[in-house]
Amino acid sequence: MANKEGHRGFGNVRKLVSGRWQARYPGPDGRLRNAPRTFVTKREAGKWLSITEGQLITRDWTDPERAKIRLADYAVKWINERPGLRPNTKALYEWLWNKHIGPRLGEAHLGKITTAVVREWRADLLEDGVSQSVTAKCYRLLRAIFNTAVDEDRILPRNPCRVRGADQENAAERPILTVAQVFDLAGRMNDRRYRVLVLVGAFCTLRWGEVTALRRCDVAADGSWVRVNFAHTELKGRGIVVGPPKSRAGVRTLTVPDAIRWEIVKHLMEFTGPEPDVLVFTGKRGNALRRGNFNQLVRWTKTVKDMGVPGLHFHDLRHTGNTLAAQTGVSTKDLMVRMGHDDMRAALIYQRAGSEADKKIAERLSGLVDDHQSGAETTRSDGDDPDEGTAGQPVPVG
Repeated sequence: MANKEGHRGFGNVRKLVSGRWQARYPGPDGRLRNAPRTFVTKREAGKWLSITEGQLITRDWTDPERAKIRLADYAVKWINERPGLRPNTKALYEWLWNKHIGPRLGEAHLGKITTAVVREWRADLLEDGVSQSVTAKCYRLLRAIFNTAVDEDRILPRNPCRVRGADQENAAERPILTVAQVFDLAGRMNDRRYRVLVLVGAFCTLRWGEVTALRRCDVAADGSWVRVNFAHTELKGRGIVVGPPKSRAGVRTLTVPDAIRWEIVKHLMEFTGPEPDVLVFTGKRGNALRRGNFNQLVRWTKTVKDMGVPGLHFHDLRHTGNTLAAQTGVSTKDLMVRMGHDDMRAALIYQRAGSEADKKIAERLSGLVDDHQSGAETTRSDGDDPDEGTAGQPVPVG
């Protein structure tokens, strides 16, 4: 039936006993709905109806009833159904949720979580001593969950995670070793089977999971290249899981600097079995290396402290290698290919860069190593034994 003259064309308003005004409107299904709040004046109620009508016309309207789902229910389902999550990433999300997000926000309905609520939650985390880095990770996870609720599921009209700067970690600058320090660290390994692990991790810029997953078939017989096809991930309760590298760009073949190739060949002969699928770097019993066990075996914390670089992580070897490679003057794209950059949008472009550029990086890195070795040769006394693997010793080149 047509509206009477002077009446609204969409929805209606009425005055309540309290003196406030209520707006009502038909949803896409024809069911009459109340506005989520009442209004001081009839004009405010009418203005709200006009905005809602526009949202229905442009299909920007969201059903307030759907926003009554608990964040806990939605977030847990989001983590379990998120496509393409690596096992360690999923484990991180679950830890962040269970530790810092769920206990504080989990019971709230999606529609009740405002920017003010998010801002207060973040401030409480920091006040309780949660690091800025972990807080930023929590915020980014929460924002991603709400992005899905807004853009894909259309439960909410906008994302409440709009706190400026909350996604920034501002992590401390990681240490960078010199070429001499890399060899010093390699020489300090109390088991020679881990000397080449350090050298390959640094000069081939490999992640821990990548270098420990290398098989004999992934390494050239003459040590001239290594191929990254898999990565090890350590998961609580499941042990070491073999999977793909961190991103598609992580699958790559790297030219090894000539100056350390003979080191690799010697390692293969002494510590690696002949089978193509046997791991290159293992524990003494041939088992896959765990990060914690490795740190204990080589007394990593004490070793790096004695070197004068306390707090150095194994991953800092990759950071060192990337920095040294950048100093060779190659283009950003060529450098990112060698790094196995994890930016999915750029992965294909980086992977198409020519192998000649990668060889150039290896050659120049080898030059840096040769410069170091030349200096070490002039300072080594006649009584030094080059087979002892001490810091700064020249490496045989084959």
